[in-house]
Amino acid sequence: MSNLDAETVQFVRETMIPPSAPPGRETGAVKWMRENLFSSWFNVIMTLLAIWFIWHFFVPMIPWFVNGVWNADSLRECREILDGRTGGCFAVLSERWKQLLFGFYPQTEYWRPILMFIWLAVAAAPIMFDNLPRKLLIATAIYPFAMVWLIWGGSIWGVLSVAAGFGLGYVAFKFADRKLEGLIPLLVGLAVAVVWWLFLRGPVAGGLQSILPFGLPSVGSRELGGFLICLIIGVSGIALSLPIGIILALGRISNLPLVKMICVGFIEFIRGVPLITLLFVASLLLNYFLPPKVTFDLVLRVIVMVTLFSSAYLAEVIRGGLAALPKGQYEAADALGLSYWQAQRLIIMPQALKISIPGIVNSFIGLFMDTSLVMFIGIFDMLGLAKAIRANTAWIGIYWELYIFIGLVFWVCCFGMSQYSQWLERKLRTDHH
Repeated sequence: MSNLDAETVQFVRETMIPPSAPPGRETGAVKWMRENLFSSWFNVIMTLLAIWFIWHFFVPMIPWFVNGVWNADSLRECREILDGRTGGCFAVLSERWKQLLFGFYPQTEYWRPILMFIWLAVAAAPIMFDNLPRKLLIATAIYPFAMVWLIWGGSIWGVLSVAAGFGLGYVAFKFADRKLEGLIPLLVGLAVAVVWWLFLRGPVAGGLQSILPFGLPSVGSRELGGFLICLIIGVSGIALSLPIGIILALGRISNLPLVKMICVGFIEFIRGVPLITLLFVASLLLNYFLPPKVTFDLVLRVIVMVTLFSSAYLAEVIRGGLAALPKGQYEAADALGLSYWQAQRLIIMPQALKISIPGIVNSFIGLFMDTSLVMFIGIFDMLGLAKAIRANTAWIGIYWELYIFIGLVFWVCCFGMSQYSQWLERKLRTDHH
């Protein structure tokens, strides 16, 4: 073959050349630090300041945790074990963790709040994640009533009679919704439920208990405390304030003058009063305005006040979401011939709630942290129990160990809510490019 023929022969490679590794500064930790910590002169300064702060304030705390004492009967014994070394006395947590979690709840009945914790996770799962079996919603519907019965005990017929009031109210609402529009069917259902609870529930529950007695040992509200009472108030307030906040938001933009006036007055009044004031009203003054021989449990009164307080703030958050919707969404619902509640359930409210997710979760986090205020009305939450533990002669002078543990518990709960809200926002986004 001539040299000319050799130059005109085409060559086709049968194998691919393996790709070259990217430069070291474009991968891994080096790339992350270059883009996030040293991307500009301002970030360089802030990174160096952060390193200095961590080195001078957090590094000296490492021996305090590493040398911590977990087995001791008093602070004095902890100091003897440490023998002059720097270290925390975590033995107070080893000895009192049950009290911090369950308060003064009888130890023989610990299985009841533990079952409540587990059931709460099962009940919340189908609401938080839509890929789970819908049959789990049965556990969700039963949970509020089961939780009350498990924690306080007593006759099961009392709890079932309360549940029956919700059922009767729902039936009355559906019946009225066929003939009436707007918020009127909801008011009818609420009226039926209130009449049942005030006048019929007691005799019916008492009669059933006399015929077929069944219940758990009663536990007084004064025996509740610690993380248990924070969880009860927080979960109850969150679960109850969201639907009430939705109703208040709809009432505030309603065309019915009386309904609008009531909702606006309630929201503005509650938002203008500190929560601690409402808690003192629930603790000290509320019984003076009740009929003779009618009393409400203190924890129930606190739940009511916390729920009303949170619902007023949620109403404004949700109203902002409703205001952000274009007018065409309402017109589309009317064009489809949907009733008021059908339009709200299928078109308006899902979009408004999606817009309002950050504000709603922010209110929930604030509500959960505000449960610590019950300490001021004589309910021993974790902070109240920490104060009582430090008053014990064996643990006088201990501070950081208790408050770090309490802060960590609150942080885990609030951080979990925050992360879930961010995940939900990403899942519901429809503006991906």
